[in-house]
Amino acid sequence: MQFKKIGVIGGGTMGQGISEMLAAKGIDVLLLEKTTDRLEHAYSMIETSLDKQLEKWAITQAEKKLILSRIQKITHLAELSSCDMVIETITEDLEAKKAVFKELDHVCPSHIILASNTSTLSLTELASVTEYPERVIGMHFIYPVSRIDLVEIIRGLKTSDGIFEHTKYFVETLLEKKGVMVYESPGFVTSRIICLLINEATHVLQEGVASAQDIDDAMRIGYSFQHGPLEMADRFGLDSVLAALERMFREFGELKYRPSVVLKKMVRAGNLGVKTGEGFFKYDKDGDRV
Repeated sequence: MQFKKIGVIGGGTMGQGISEMLAAKGIDVLLLEKTTDRLEHAYSMIETSLDKQLEKWAITQAEKKLILSRIQKITHLAELSSCDMVIETITEDLEAKKAVFKELDHVCPSHIILASNTSTLSLTELASVTEYPERVIGMHFIYPVSRIDLVEIIRGLKTSDGIFEHTKYFVETLLEKKGVMVYESPGFVTSRIICLLINEATHVLQEGVASAQDIDDAMRIGYSFQHGPLEMADRFGLDSVLAALERMFREFGELKYRPSVVLKKMVRAGNLGVKTGEGFFKYDKDGDRV
């Protein structure tokens, strides 16, 4: 199966990262957002990311132009019908995602793979609104997409062996990332474990055991994490972490998944992390720590 053109639905943090990574691998990308303003913002953030790499001599000006030239901005779902695969990266809202997959099923021929970057939702339920559930699969990329060489490939109840094999080939051969097969379960592997770590870190902060900075330093330096658990939460989006924990709490019914009070307070206050400029720490418009 050829993977020359990939559709990416959603221009948020993950959509930006996936689009940039695909374009850097020589793949044409159709990046879709609901409005022109959101689309332009997503594109400008990709350009900012490339400029940072340019400053560090990681890429050349010519490479930057080439990467950007491979990303086409679109606002209509029907334009994705010519893609070899479509990756959905919108917010973690089950009904919103189901609506997208239902529409994709109508506009995309039956051979096109429909993938979701969901970190917690049921692929079986997403596939249930489509006429061809066997082509629906999960591809959970880890933030930051360009630097983390892992993708969880999640099989729904009806995902076919052929679609799984094509997706694994795409991930491991074309993207040069490790693909791990996961059978559907709330939170899969990475989100299930990392959300518990983040939740425990917020409990430690709430109890006054240590400051946010010292908690993160302890885990980052002590266990060689790239970011501490609280900064991780800021970069994932505190609302996304809260939603994931609440979903797993409902699904498993175990107290360990119950979100901490401080996490709920932060979300209620609108301090969602990098995307709002403030969470457990403060960030500039480029997403760097202040």
